[in-house]
Amino acid sequence: MLVLRVLGVDLGKKRIGVAVMDTDVRLPRALPVISALAALARDADQVVALAKKESCEGVVLGLPLLDGEETRMSGVMRRFGGEVEARGLRVFFVDESLTSHAADTAMFEAGLKASERKKRLDSESACGILERFGEVYDAS
Repeated sequence: MLVLRVLGVDLGKKRIGVAVMDTDVRLPRALPVISALAALARDADQVVALAKKESCEGVVLGLPLLDGEETRMSGVMRRFGGEVEARGLRVFFVDESLTSHAADTAMFEAGLKASERKKRLDSESACGILERFGEVYDAS
């Protein structure tokens, strides 16, 4: 199986959570959040620049699904994926359902204060997206 270094992305309106992972090790590492610029093309520029800085061959985007079906936000994510692909990186999509909730719960149980959880939530969610990708990638 091909080993990839990938950047996980949890795209939000204000913040973009990011994490990096090698598919052979499958241990995602959260990176500092990126401030969203409220334009898909500009946000894609930021994500691609970070992916290249981290030597990533691909970007894994969380796809919001509701009961397994795509939502309006899923279309936004697919357009964002097109912007990233147009800049030369491979794009993968995985279901991001409940990754933010799981990340917040894990940080709460670890004893982090609400302010610290809020600061780290988006990138910890990106870690969850990468963990799901690792499971799917491993099975392919």
